[in-house]
Amino acid sequence: MDTADIRRSYLEFFAARGHCLISRANLVPREDPSTLFTGSGMQPLIPYLLGAPHPDGVRLVDSQPCFRAEDIDEVGDARHTTMFEMLGNWSLGDYFKADQLPWLFEFLTEVIGLDPARLYVTAFSGSAAWDIPRDQHSVEIWEQLFSKVAIAAETVEPGSSAHAAEHGIGDARIVLYDESQSWWSRSGPPATMPAGEPGGPDSEIFYLFPQVEHDPAFGAHCHPHCDCGRFIEIGNSVFMQYRRTESGFEELPHPNVDFGGGLERMAMAAADAADVFHIDLLSALTATIEKLAPRPVAHETRALRIIADHARAVVFLALDGVEPSNNTQGYVMRRFARRAMRQGLALGIESGLLATLVAAVVEEYRAAYPELATGADHVREVLEREESLFRKTLARGVRELPRLAGAQLSGEAIFTLFDTFGFPPELSLEEAEATGIAVDSAWQARYEQLMTEQRERSRTAAAGMFKGGLADHSEATTKLHTATHLLYKALRLVLGDHVVQRGSNITAERLRFDFSHPQKMTPEQVAEVERIVNENIAKDWTMQVHEMPPDEAFAQGALGAFGDKYGPLVTVYTAGDPDGEWYSKEICGGPHVEHTSALGRFRILKEESSSAGVRRIRAVVEDAAP
Repeated sequence: MDTADIRRSYLEFFAARGHCLISRANLVPREDPSTLFTGSGMQPLIPYLLGAPHPDGVRLVDSQPCFRAEDIDEVGDARHTTMFEMLGNWSLGDYFKADQLPWLFEFLTEVIGLDPARLYVTAFSGSAAWDIPRDQHSVEIWEQLFSKVAIAAETVEPGSSAHAAEHGIGDARIVLYDESQSWWSRSGPPATMPAGEPGGPDSEIFYLFPQVEHDPAFGAHCHPHCDCGRFIEIGNSVFMQYRRTESGFEELPHPNVDFGGGLERMAMAAADAADVFHIDLLSALTATIEKLAPRPVAHETRALRIIADHARAVVFLALDGVEPSNNTQGYVMRRFARRAMRQGLALGIESGLLATLVAAVVEEYRAAYPELATGADHVREVLEREESLFRKTLARGVRELPRLAGAQLSGEAIFTLFDTFGFPPELSLEEAEATGIAVDSAWQARYEQLMTEQRERSRTAAAGMFKGGLADHSEATTKLHTATHLLYKALRLVLGDHVVQRGSNITAERLRFDFSHPQKMTPEQVAEVERIVNENIAKDWTMQVHEMPPDEAFAQGALGAFGDKYGPLVTVYTAGDPDGEWYSKEICGGPHVEHTSALGRFRILKEESSSAGVRRIRAVVEDAAP
C-alpha cells in the first residue's frame, strides 16, 4: 500500500467502527497561544480530551498535518522530517483498551499487511512512588493478540531506556517502561503534573527493520526506544485515565483514548523501507528536484532530503496563511524556505525551486487535502516573492560580509549576516574563503549560542499572541474587536475583494489588522475606509449571532480568516439583520458589543507594510464627539 492508500484505509477503517471524520486543523493554532505550530494530531483535540463535548460525538478520526521546527537540524538523515501527517482516532469517554488495541493490531496486520513478527509493543510498568499500578490490562491484551498469530509474547520490564540499552530485552515482544517513556500528560511525568491535570499510561507499537544494524553509540543493546533506527515507532495509544490531585492520583470516571500514528512511518513499514525518503510521497519530490538540477545529483542525498522536507512544510504553511517575515511563524517559514533554496543553489538550481515544487506537493496531497489545489496559485505567489527577495538578500550579504568581518569573521558577524540579511552560515564561510578573510576558530560556538537565543525568542514570542487575537474580553477590547469586523468589510469595499485577513491582534488600547494588498494605501483610501466604518457605527447595527454549517455561512457571504479550517458548525456574527439588510458578516468566536453605536468614533492611526504583499492597519475607537 502507498501512502495515500494507508491514509484512506485508516479513515475508512475507523469510520466503519462509528468514528466521525473531522477536518484537519490549521498548522497555526488559532486558540492556543502557547505554541507557534500544530505539532501533533492530538493538539487541536485537547479541549475535548479535557472534558468539553465535541459536536461530532465521542468517536473521532482524522489525518492531521503537523510541523515541528525543532527537528530542522536533524533533517537529512533517513528518519527525520519536520513536516509529517499524524493519523488519529479518539474515544472521548466511550471505548477503551479492550477495543483500541485489537483494532490497531487488526488495521496494521490485516489492512496494511504488516508482518506481526516484526511488531513490538510497550506498556507502562507502573509507579510505586505515585501508587499507580502496572498496566497489566494492556499487557494481557497484547499477549492475546500475538498468540492469535502464533507469536510468543514474552514480557520484559527494564523500566528505563538506559537499563534496556545496558542489559537488552532478550526475546521479549512486550517491553514495559517507566513514566519517562510510557506515560503521557501535557506536563510530562507524574511528578511534574499540577493538581487537576489528566494523564495516563500509553502503549506504543514499533516496527523492526532487521536490515538496519544496531549502532553501539546508542548503547550496548538495541530495544524499542533505542534511537539507532532499527526500531521505528509507528503509533501510540494514550490511555488518559487518571487525574492528578493534591495528594496523588485518582481515576477519571470516563477515561479517554488518544491514538496518534505517523503516516509516513506506517508507509515505511508497509514498503519495508528503513529510509523515510524512500516512501512514494517523498521519493516523488526528490525525483522532481533531481530533474530541476542541471547535473546529476542523486548522490547528494542530504540536500535532496532537506529540500523535499522543507518544500512540503512551506507549501502547507503558505496554504494556512503564513507569510515569510522576521517574526514568529513567518520567521520560521522564512528560515525553512531559504534553507531549501540554499541547498538548491548547492545542486546548481539557480531559480524557481520552491515555486516549481508547489505543483509536485499539490499532486501528492490534492486527493486528501483539496484545498491545496484551490490555494496553489496563492502558495506559488508567496514562494516566488520570497525567492526573489532571497536572491537580492544573497547579493546584499556578499556586499556586507567584508564590512562586518573586518580582519576576521566572527560568530557574531556570521549570525548577523544570517539573521539580518538571510545569509546562510555556510555561504559566509565560503565567501570568506574565496575573498581571503580569516575566520575566527571559535565562530561556531558563539554563532550557535546566538541562534539558540534566537530560537528561544521565536518560541516564546507566541506568549504575546492572544487567544482569538484578543488580549482579554474587557469592554474596551470587545469594542475594538467589533470595530475590526467593520474595518475588514470597509477595506474590501474600498480596495477590492482580493483583500483577505492575514491576522489580527487586539488589546484594550488599539487594534492591529493585517490584510492582503499589494501596495501602500493612498491617503484618500485610508480616509474613505475610516469614513465607511464610522458611517456604519452611526447606523447602530445590531450584532446578531447565529450558529450554522460553514457551507451555509459562506453561501450567505460570511468571511473567515484565510487558512482557517472549520468543524460542522461555526458561529457567525452579523452587523445588521442576517435575513435582511446587513453590512458585515464574519465567522468568529466573539465577543462583540450588542450595537455598533457603542463603539463611538473609529480612527486609523497608521497604515504600513507588515510583510511582502501584506499591509497592516493600527486603529483606535474613541468617545464620539458631543
